[in-house]
Amino acid sequence: MKKLLLATAGIAAMAVGMTAASAADLSRRPMPTKAVPYVAPMYNWTGFYVGINGGGAFGGRSGYGGNATGGLVGGTLGYNWQAGQGVFGLETDLDWASIKGSGVDPLAGNIDTKNNYLGTVRGRLGYAWDRVMLYATGGLAYGNLKSTSVFGDSSTTRAGWTLGGGLEFAVDGPWTAKVEYLYVDLGNAPTAPGALTGGGRFSTNIVRAGLNYRF
Repeated sequence: MKKLLLATAGIAAMAVGMTAASAADLSRRPMPTKAVPYVAPMYNWTGFYVGINGGGAFGGRSGYGGNATGGLVGGTLGYNWQAGQGVFGLETDLDWASIKGSGVDPLAGNIDTKNNYLGTVRGRLGYAWDRVMLYATGGLAYGNLKSTSVFGDSSTTRAGWTLGGGLEFAVDGPWTAKVEYLYVDLGNAPTAPGALTGGGRFSTNIVRAGLNYRF
């Protein structure tokens, strides 16, 4: 009986010791911590890009008193530098255009003035909110102008200026999309054959959209 009591006491002592050791291990075990949430990096606009653009022209002067309206489509090439939220860029584009208007000359009668192609070389100054950028733009504009009367036509290439602004936003991966407005002034249109008056100024307002691929 005495031996049985001693064995029971020994087993109880061992159980108490094991329980105390487990409790000590639990107290030393580090508490679980929450994972740090992932924060996506800010979008970076720096780099080269190429793209396409297209839109319409309205509300300008055709050179002989008519409105210059029509459409245009073409390609774009540019480069951006980003510093903080400021974005500085250079952009050039060349578009096929069909922007025309009609007017009347006292001698030659009805005269059509048409812009067949339009190009620009512009600076861009933007402010970016991550994947969205608002920008102002301006620079050189150039294009072909043709004035046509019943006596024939006269054409020339003119250089002028453009000023405007737009909104560009990152769509997915390297793709960005934009909408922009440009006012374009190409100077004087050529005098149509047989016309009594000169061609007059050719200007137009352009609203267009574009899709760019960034490298």
